[in-house]
Order: sequence, then structure tokens, then C-alpha cells
Amino acid sequence: MREKLPFSKSDVLEWEKTYPTPFYVYDEEGIRECVKALYAAFSWNKGYREYFAVKATPTPGILRILRDLGCGTDCASIPELVMSERCGMTGHHIMFSSNETRVDEYEEALKLGAIINLDDVTQIEQLERAGQLPDTICCRYNPGSFENTNGIMGHAYDSKFGMTYEQLKEAYTKLKAKGVKHFGIHSMVASCSLDNNYYPSLARELFNIAVKFRDELGIEISFVDLSGGIGIPYRPGETTIDIAKIGEGVHKAYTEVVEANGMEISVFTEMGRYITGPYGYLVTKVIGEKHIYKDYVGVDATACNLMRPAIYGAYHNIRVLGKEDAKNEIKVDVVGSLCENNDKFAVDRELPKVEYGDLLVIEDAGAHGHSMGYNYNGKLKSAELLMHKDHSVSCIRRAQTMEDYFSTLDIDKEFQA
Repeated sequence: MREKLPFSKSDVLEWEKTYPTPFYVYDEEGIRECVKALYAAFSWNKGYREYFAVKATPTPGILRILRDLGCGTDCASIPELVMSERCGMTGHHIMFSSNETRVDEYEEALKLGAIINLDDVTQIEQLERAGQLPDTICCRYNPGSFENTNGIMGHAYDSKFGMTYEQLKEAYTKLKAKGVKHFGIHSMVASCSLDNNYYPSLARELFNIAVKFRDELGIEISFVDLSGGIGIPYRPGETTIDIAKIGEGVHKAYTEVVEANGMEISVFTEMGRYITGPYGYLVTKVIGEKHIYKDYVGVDATACNLMRPAIYGAYHNIRVLGKEDAKNEIKVDVVGSLCENNDKFAVDRELPKVEYGDLLVIEDAGAHGHSMGYNYNGKLKSAELLMHKDHSVSCIRRAQTMEDYFSTLDIDKEFQA
């Protein structure tokens, strides 16, 4: 939740002349400044690279900005791999982190020269079915328990991701015997963490493993991937993480463990939410109200546009454009039009008095928002706009049309218009 929106009601009214609500809008300058600060925080590590989690915001207009800022991509499917390639990212600028992976998915990743991040020791055989093992392979570690995890990710021992410590040793030993020369280690044990100590603690544990595996197995870990997990403050009163402080904490662990043992390791991250989350907004319009046992405000967006509140009970701040300084006078559920009772953006939310046609902005929707959209009730996905420094916008994904929705029915000749 940011103190002030980067655009005004007059901006939205101008955009709406071309792009009807609901639509997403992303703050280009906000994203750029965020990535610059991230790279500054890890500038002490000469091999550092951010692999943006494509699943958070799979939009080429965003990915190309990140590419130009030095980022790679974190992919988990063939479409994400192809999107990365078409946005100019191939080779070791792609981290392929998948689980329960098909052979054809590995084949595409190998074709692009991506770094393969194996989720399980049994995946070595599956990867071999796709072709010759690459020179560089990463393995995902699940520590079973971790002091800085949280309830969103769940307990590490209950997670389907990663290998145990003993399986990790087995995987590296097998891979080395099969001719793999360069190794990485990856782990993600928290989601949406606002703890500045999360990355430093995880880094220290992974650095220590790297030292042990060098000494005990002769395995040289060339990079440590801290994955994602860094959060943003969705709720009022939550504190934004200090990325500079986090970078310093990881640096301290690096100095005390890696450098102290005469090693050199690159540090990677896989942000998503942190980079685009605070800089994406869902703009929607009030189209009705209802007063029964509770009071409701109806909008033209639905959970098909932003499903996080419906499936997670996630909190997103809502502002009424033009009434930012008005007192809260009503307590309402803000709802969409789906035939589902969980189609609610807010429950018992205090807002200024709203009227038909008022514009609402649902904040912090830039990650896992549009990308999780769906078509229940025949609802169509909205457009995505990129707001430039001068407050003009470019359409980086047009709104879905009814013919788009029907496109996979082209095999049904009786249905065709």
C-alpha cells in the first residue's frame, strides 16, 4: 500500500476514453526505480542477477523493461520459456524452475540454453530423457524447517517443493558422475515475507551447505539462488522491507562464510511480487449498490480480474478516485457480478460514500493479478496499460474479446457464426 497514487482521477478519465474499465495500469517509473534499487543492494556481488518470476506478470511489455535493466526470467512452462525468448532472454538469462516436469518442457529449456533447476533427485532421469545433461545444473533444497518461514508458504516439511539434505547430496554426486561441471543451489521457504532477515538467514544456510559440499563431496557451488519470497505491505500499517538492509545482511553472511572459506559464489534472486506488485493497479467502476442484511457496492470488475481476495482472503487497499481525502462514511462489501459468493474485493470495508460511476482503484495488484485471471461466467480478461513518466499510457495487452473466448471452439463447426 503506497501513501499516494501515482496518477489522478483526471488521468483515468482520459485513459477511459480509449480503454473502458476494468483495466490494469502499471507504473513504469515505479518498476524501473524498484529494480535499480534491487541491483544497487546487491552490487557487491559481481555475479548477481535477478530472474524475474514470469508467473507474477507474464506481459512482454513488462518483461522487456526488466530485460533492459539486466534481469533474466524465472520460468516454469513452455509458454513462459517462449515468451522469454521472444522478449530477448535466452541462455543463462533464463532459470527453468519446474516440478513434475514433462520431457518436452525440458527439451524446450535445453534448446534455449536455460539453467535447469531440478526439483527432485528423480528428475535427473527425466531430464536425461530430453537429451544430454547440460554443463550447469541447479538443485532445489527443502530444509524441512526454517526459522523465517511463514504461513503463506506453509511449513517446509509439508511443501511439495525441493529435496532433503541427503537427497541434495545424492543429486549432486550423480550429476557430477554424469559429467555436470557447474552447480547451483536454490531454495524458497517463505512467501510474501516482510522480514528483513529472511534472505540473510536463507543465504547463510545455503552458503554453509556450499562449503560443506565442497569439502565433503568436491562439489563447487558456483551460484546460490535465494528465489523469491520477499513481500510487499498490502495492509495499512505494514512496513515495506528495506532492500538495502537485506543486501547488507546477505553480504555479511557472504563475507563470514563464503569469503572466509576462500570461495566465490554468485547470488541470484527471483522476485516477482516485490518488483511489480506495488506498481500495478486494477481500475474499476461502480455500477450498482445493494442493501439487504449487509450493504454492497457493485463494480464492473470481478474475481476473474483479480482472484486473490476470493481464494486467499487477500487484502487489497481500495481508493475512490477524487475522494482520497473524504471521510469514510460507509461499511460495505465491494463485489463483482459472478455467480459466486466469494466474488468480493473487500468485506466490511470502510469507504467514503460512493455513487454510480465512481472510479475505484484496487492497489498492489501488479503481481499475481491479471496473470491469475480466468473466464468463469464468460467474463473476459481486461486490458493492461503501461503508464509512462508523463502519465500517458500504452496498451501492452488488449482486452479479451468474445471471439478470443470462443477461439478454442473452432473445431465445433456447428457453433461457428
